[in-house]
Amino acid sequence: MAGDRMLVRFGYVAMSVLIQNASPSRTMTATNFKKLLDREAALRKLERLAAENIHNCLRLLRHNAGHEIHLFRFSSKIIPLYGHEMLSDWDPFPVLARDFAELGDYAKHHEMRVSFHPDHFTVLSTPRAEVLANSLLTLDYHVRMLEAMGLDERARLNIHIGGTYGDREKSLIRFCEQFSAMDERLRRRITLENDDKTYTALETLQACEQLRVPMVLDLHHHIVNGRGESTVSLWPRILDTWRNSPYVPASLPPKIHISSPKSDKDPRAHADYVELGDVLPFLREVAGLTPELDVMIEAKRKDDALFRLMDDLKAAEGVELVDQSSILIRA
Repeated sequence: MAGDRMLVRFGYVAMSVLIQNASPSRTMTATNFKKLLDREAALRKLERLAAENIHNCLRLLRHNAGHEIHLFRFSSKIIPLYGHEMLSDWDPFPVLARDFAELGDYAKHHEMRVSFHPDHFTVLSTPRAEVLANSLLTLDYHVRMLEAMGLDERARLNIHIGGTYGDREKSLIRFCEQFSAMDERLRRRITLENDDKTYTALETLQACEQLRVPMVLDLHHHIVNGRGESTVSLWPRILDTWRNSPYVPASLPPKIHISSPKSDKDPRAHADYVELGDVLPFLREVAGLTPELDVMIEAKRKDDALFRLMDDLKAAEGVELVDQSSILIRA
């Protein structure tokens, strides 16, 4: 299809604004946990909350299947308080094994591409040993969830390079060293994304090329932290990070993130919806090089933003609808 038309599939993040009472991240505060005098009963309550969160993730996947949405990012907060220092001896995965397996089976049956985006405290460029240790534990937690779902390396974790800590070049070198020292089981799951404040698309791309890791281009982050770089000129090299990585299944399309700035005063924040002009020109530019592309929408209105963007795309020249969340776009 390259050189003619590009298949583009859109997805959204973590939760639906249209499905009621389906939060995938119900939790308990550490303070309330400490108030429960029976520790075993408190742990069982956390496990019940986690099971409800997994069930709600399954409800969201069913919603997605009904609307032909093939791309979804899970919430990282499925298991409440997991990783908290007062729960270091707690392993909920055996109890949740059947729930996670059911969720993964559904995703596999419907050929959904799913992912996680660990929070901004997951920092591999850090000079602090304790922050690095916690970051590695967080990555392990996310990989364990994917493994419990029985999902292969099409299901990935997306992270940023992290902070510069007063020395941009030194921190980038430290990131690469600490990334390379990770267990391969973790490295095989990771994609890297350009940041809205620190490392640009070009810098992230250079790290990806060195580490042979696929890059997720965030168009919004590039708008606010592009430093004059052209995403279109970088795109062939970004594509190569997917094609050349030993950690990427051959059939896995590259992925990008899209969102629109909330306002001129707050350009880094995400708007409720995605403006067509913030994504369509890029898609037209790269269509001739890219047979398939997956696009994660990071708008505040979640699935509602996806449906509105699809409505806008219907009227665009050279765009053909494939289903409720996918298009073909002519080069």
